[in-house]
Amino acid sequence: MESLRATQADDAVWDADGQDETPEFSQFTVRRDVEHLRRLSTLQGDVTTVSELDASVSTLDLNDDTGPPDVDLESPFPQFHTPISPSLSVVEPGFSDEADSNPSVDGDAHTASFEHLPGETNATYPAVHIDISQPPLTRVSVTTEDGSIHPDQPISKGNEPDSFTMARPVYPESAKPTSSSSTSQLPPSSSQGSHKPSRAVGPSVFQKVVSKTRPHFLPPKSREEDRKHLADWEAMMKESRAAEERRRKGLQQRRMARELNIEKSMHIWEKDILPDWRVVHRDPTLRKLWWNGVPTKLRCVMWERAIGNTLALSRDSYRSCLSRARRTLSSGVFPSDILQEMEEDIVTTLPALHIFHPDSGALYQELKDVLCAWVISRADEGLGYTRGISKLAAMILVNVPTPQAFVALRNLLERHCLRAFYGGTGTKDDVEAYYRIFDTLLADSMPKIYFNFKQHQISPAAYLPDWLAPLFLDHLPFEACARLWDVILLEGDSFLFRAALAILAVLEPRLSFPDRDELLQLLKGQNKAAIEVAKREGRPLNGGKYEIYGVDEETLWDRIDSMEDWWRESTWRRLTQRELPDL
Repeated sequence: MESLRATQADDAVWDADGQDETPEFSQFTVRRDVEHLRRLSTLQGDVTTVSELDASVSTLDLNDDTGPPDVDLESPFPQFHTPISPSLSVVEPGFSDEADSNPSVDGDAHTASFEHLPGETNATYPAVHIDISQPPLTRVSVTTEDGSIHPDQPISKGNEPDSFTMARPVYPESAKPTSSSSTSQLPPSSSQGSHKPSRAVGPSVFQKVVSKTRPHFLPPKSREEDRKHLADWEAMMKESRAAEERRRKGLQQRRMARELNIEKSMHIWEKDILPDWRVVHRDPTLRKLWWNGVPTKLRCVMWERAIGNTLALSRDSYRSCLSRARRTLSSGVFPSDILQEMEEDIVTTLPALHIFHPDSGALYQELKDVLCAWVISRADEGLGYTRGISKLAAMILVNVPTPQAFVALRNLLERHCLRAFYGGTGTKDDVEAYYRIFDTLLADSMPKIYFNFKQHQISPAAYLPDWLAPLFLDHLPFEACARLWDVILLEGDSFLFRAALAILAVLEPRLSFPDRDELLQLLKGQNKAAIEVAKREGRPLNGGKYEIYGVDEETLWDRIDSMEDWWRESTWRRLTQRELPDL
């Protein structure tokens, strides 16, 4: 009987064919052997019983081998086959216990006890305590940045270190492995804390620049080529900034030299031009002197004389119109919509000068009085306020006292071109005629720009009113506008169109956008790329809209002077007679 039992017990480690292979120790095989012993003892009627065998028994090595345990380094949780003593409790990670659902089992502790079979003296089956409620204890070696290694410290869930390199299981003192190969990288799991390497969010500075201009049909660059191209790009950007700085300094020096020449020519102004300013039309030398710029302290007199007084207004006209405007304001009769439109126009008037700001501007009230008086003077004609008039009045107020500024403003707006743009719907036909005149001049002087605009269906109505109505004050720097005004007041409407053509000539390298919306944004001074470049270079954005494109006094006047080869006043007169026969 004992030999039969021993033969049957050995079947647990033999396969069906009786071939000698490595014994398989698993939960299934142990459970199978226990059930086999139970049936065998029942059939033989033996008094030996197996009491309260639990269905969940750990897959442990039940032999008497005292050697080091075998460690499975490839598995996510190292499993160890260790010699068992009656007092040893083993924590098995990842163990699935079917007895947890058995209500007859008390708590999480499952005990399997075995009695000796007859004839077996040293076959002691110890009580094994299975505890799966806690994660397995491990020890880690923490390596700091300075290279020092801290002593091993046990960790468990909720007590993970910030960073670690190697983890190893806790062995009994009598069963510690002797080989260092038993340590392995601790893998992340649901029961153990995992360490994820920190990574930068978003692309780096190098990634933002490198290989952005590489054609898609070419193979990717090598790292050496990327670095070389990045260094070339940085060198080009540095040279570009240096060139821009040299250009600014050169512009400042040329402007200072021109102002110095104007001061030196003061005696010519006082001797030849001031007594009779009309001599400028007869003397080309004096005319060239005027084109170079009127001295600042003589602008008040020269502008008044150049504008003239075709309306025969007296200086008391401003006082009478202003008193009428104040009475209507105090009585609440003044139209509120016109007053609101006027306030909005003042806010956008020469913001770089800060003298017309509603809260702190020194000339804010004078400007508002002139505008209110101008609205009252046009009330008899049934005309209201027109956007852009605030810019004209402000430019005159900077150089002319308030009563004379009102008279100069009214006479300036009586010139035919400006009267057409400020005359409301009654002068719509005249405005269309001026658009046709400008289109003809553009086609003759710059056919490429003309053809590009026709392809994108951009007419002069999309940009010309924004230039001519405020006399370029919204789009050009203040110094360039002051010099333009000197010549506009001398030459008349023809120079308005000549200056507009010069602006397009300066912008010509930028007018090759294939998209209509981008072209319109550029003409409005709202190109996003140019604005970002201006911000990066620290240029102010509260001046002329075209300053972000590099349109300044020197570049503009270079284009205007270059028109002497083809510009003819006779052409202007012929076009105006054709389009505006009643003029």
